[in-house]
Amino acid sequence: MGRVNGKTVIITGGARGMGAAFARRLVAEGAAVVVTDVLVEEGKAVAAELGERALFLPLDVTDENAWQGVVAAAEEQFGPVSGLVNNAGIVHVDPIERLAEADFRKVLDVNQIGVFLGMKAVLGSMRRAGGGSIVNISSIGGIIAFSNILGYVASKWAVRGMTKAAAQEFGADGIRVNSVHPGVVATEMTDTSERSHSMVGDQPLARAAAPEELANLVLFLISDEAGYCTGSEFVADGGYTTK
Repeated sequence: MGRVNGKTVIITGGARGMGAAFARRLVAEGAAVVVTDVLVEEGKAVAAELGERALFLPLDVTDENAWQGVVAAAEEQFGPVSGLVNNAGIVHVDPIERLAEADFRKVLDVNQIGVFLGMKAVLGSMRRAGGGSIVNISSIGGIIAFSNILGYVASKWAVRGMTKAAAQEFGADGIRVNSVHPGVVATEMTDTSERSHSMVGDQPLARAAAPEELANLVLFLISDEAGYCTGSEFVADGGYTTK
């Protein structure tokens, strides 16, 4: 208990899956969390479950003005923001020859532009907090590549690079920026996917991760225990990328 006492953390895509697991783990260790999502009712339910140290705010991560409102509300409720988990993401499945430009751009808007806007929005608040930690959720699709999800792969590689660039810019302010690269995680997005289940069969740990396992990694990166970690990739994939 208490590994992130006194920290205020914004989590995008926090209404379910990994984001909800992150919120639960951080609150359990002493943080106040602002759960954000476009899934309003599910997000409210997560915040209600977590009690007085949790607040839900609707957020479209592609809306810069909305980001500013979330940061202002977080400061008003809990104090300056000291943690951000850019977790919101989508995927669109199509071979390149059939991939519509609008669908490609939509994935980039959420997965890449949303991360950019989030990092930009919290910078001033983290300076007021005296430093902080940003965790950008990428994917093993940002380490290697997969067919038929070009926008997803492009965005997750971009998040990896943006993380390193931001780490260089923000370090002087005591703000760390790292990326997390999950393999298959058992969430609503993957449980019904035949492709996801087939992926884990021949990896060294032949199972999907539980969201709580990724939450443990995010907790470490938000906490001061990771005080010398910045600009790095943290891979949690059951060994998939060793193949």
